[in-house]
Amino acid sequence: MEANVYEYGQKDFNLPHDIIQLPSGGVFYKSKKKAVKVGYLTANDENLLVNVIRKNDINIIMSLIRAKLYEHDLKPEELIESDIEAILLFLRNTSFGTEYNITAKDPKTKESFETIVSLESMNFKQVEHKPNDEGYFEVTLPRSGYSAKIRPLTYSETIELQGLADKYPKERNAPLVTWTLNKHIIELNGVTDRSRIATMVDNLLINDSKFIRSFLNKNTPSLDFKKEVIAPSGESVTVDVTFGVEFFRPFFEL
Repeated sequence: MEANVYEYGQKDFNLPHDIIQLPSGGVFYKSKKKAVKVGYLTANDENLLVNVIRKNDINIIMSLIRAKLYEHDLKPEELIESDIEAILLFLRNTSFGTEYNITAKDPKTKESFETIVSLESMNFKQVEHKPNDEGYFEVTLPRSGYSAKIRPLTYSETIELQGLADKYPKERNAPLVTWTLNKHIIELNGVTDRSRIATMVDNLLINDSKFIRSFLNKNTPSLDFKKEVIAPSGESVTVDVTFGVEFFRPFFEL
């Protein structure tokens, strides 16, 4: 294959792929796509992964999504985190199987134990509120009474902000809260000018700031990564599946 096979919107949709339902239902995207075509990992993808590892590129996630998202009108950078996770889950399950090693703590003995959970089925988290046709939530902030249009961050925006924070002078605190709010807020009390919103965000009451984060956390559609396992003592334990080292280990060990 040529190098441009990894450009957005893979042209050759005849390659093996499946249809993946997006946890978001596409409500935040212009295309409103509820499901996307995702290719299976192939021997050629090993070249991509090996190059990512050789270059010490930590963003293996975007490399994988760019390679395997077969949609011409939906770029990987536009996807919110839960939709990225659904695609990664598909790639991992279809390439390496559904078994996932996890460490948990026995609630009776307080001892750590190793267990295996299945990633085969994940439920969608239910949400109470839905965004408008533009993909924005319309809310009223509890303390200031401001009206606001807000949206969740895309995965690439989250990575961008973390990169900015990592490069920030070590002797100073990176303003990650206000950076994030400036991404979340599309309109604030009728104001859409980005510089004016930034000024308003700097002076936003903390109650309103926390409300925005809490509202988005509760109302952004996502996969439910909680699994119930049985500890050695026989007690039931609820564990959280995370996208950590164990999840990505099979990709790096190709």
